[in-house]
Amino acid sequence: MMKVDLHMHSTYSDGSTTLEELFQQAKAAGLTHISVVDHDTLDHVEEGQQLAQKYALHFIPGIEISAYDFERGRKVHMLGYQLHGECAHIRQLCQPLLTRRHEHTLWQLRQIQEAGFAVTEEQACERISKAGVLYKQHIMAALTTTAFDSKDYQTLYKSLFKNNGVAASDIRYVDAFDALHAIKADGGIAVLAHPGQLDSYDIAEQLIAEGLDGIELVHPDHNEHDYERIVMMANKHGLLMTGGSDFHGRYGIEVTLGKHIMQHLHIPSFVNA
Repeated sequence: MMKVDLHMHSTYSDGSTTLEELFQQAKAAGLTHISVVDHDTLDHVEEGQQLAQKYALHFIPGIEISAYDFERGRKVHMLGYQLHGECAHIRQLCQPLLTRRHEHTLWQLRQIQEAGFAVTEEQACERISKAGVLYKQHIMAALTTTAFDSKDYQTLYKSLFKNNGVAASDIRYVDAFDALHAIKADGGIAVLAHPGQLDSYDIAEQLIAEGLDGIELVHPDHNEHDYERIVMMANKHGLLMTGGSDFHGRYGIEVTLGKHIMQHLHIPSFVNA
């Protein structure tokens, strides 16, 4: 029987778990098909393909692009799967985004330091690992060892990065339609990520008209209403349905690998990956 998790993150972006640790945990959880969709980068793909052979797992090369719905003023995440080769369009789109993120997070770190918190750039950046980009999660890991979903962590995080926090600002993301077109131009399968989490349903119809291939069904933040709405939309438009855990290790909510899975893949290119 297939056990499929197509949404996982590693130390190549904002996950706390190395790629090999991720493969080890996936194998132990009985997963058969996985995709690591690190944010705005494909640097993990080559190592992932090597580890797939070592651990006898089907590995689908993927990415999660941090995009935006400028019409409605909200984030939209776009998943790209079955990516091979140079993927020049995706890299051209995402490299400036990674640069903006790194520079902005360094600015956030300076604001936090000026507010009196004892954290150095060295302490934050030593947690970058393979990412090459500093994330808020790396700053938080340098500030506290409490669990992501604990009251202490969430209180500190919100006080710094949300509302009137000293580091409460964000970068300019790429347009969701540009993300879709880049994935398609590089021969990938474009899937709308967790529409229930980001309320991306309104833009979904527009993305479908532009060639969207699928929509994410299984996700820890989706409820029964989301399931019904997504299945209805997928059936209406002939969309692929995907899903996964959105695993970030200790940098995200506590998720048990093997719990948020798909048991079927409906297109041959996935099955034979």
